[in-house]
Amino acid sequence: MPRRNRVDPWGDLHAVADRGHFTGNRGCVVDDVEQVVRHHAGTLWIICTLRYRDHRSPLAAPHRWTPLFFLDDAVALAAGHRPCAQCRREAYRDYRDAVSASLGAPAPLRSTELDARLNAERLRRGRGLDRAADRITWPAPYAQLPDGTVVLDPTGRVQLVLGDRLKPFTFAGWGPPSTRPTSGMATVLTPPTSYAALVHGFEPWLTA
Repeated sequence: MPRRNRVDPWGDLHAVADRGHFTGNRGCVVDDVEQVVRHHAGTLWIICTLRYRDHRSPLAAPHRWTPLFFLDDAVALAAGHRPCAQCRREAYRDYRDAVSASLGAPAPLRSTELDARLNAERLRRGRGLDRAADRITWPAPYAQLPDGTVVLDPTGRVQLVLGDRLKPFTFAGWGPPSTRPTSGMATVLTPPTSYAALVHGFEPWLTA
């Protein structure tokens, strides 16, 4: 099985055999000999279906967008992506409308406004392929976290919030659950804009 560029909830790239359930775009991340040389290119970070009409894209072509692969929506949102407005039109509208509702906006936000918000929330300034140390996290009460939020537990392990459980991330899927705390503050990886979408009714597609 070919090795693909998979994304973990930190937003970093790893070459693994498992494909995941979504693909996505953050620009061209390879050089002229198809080696991964950058973390991202540009501010359009989207979550796409694996198949859309008869479109096909190479896994690593110079000067074209590089397909990345996500376990599910929770991972992709935590990595700073949003649903694609073309191949995931309904999910995009639900996400957009939920974010707009969270802000009390008189009209739905434009895609460029969503992208600008996410771009400001993902990363501090930095360079290189490994950008985990540059990720922007933020605190929120465990009791208020909606399903689909991704957090760091006290040991630094990436966990999915699902009901009264926390499930650890692996590339093969979310692992065995532990009990979700009923009090205290969580360190949240999911950017505030996507967190707001989850709070206001956006339903992520989860493997858990």
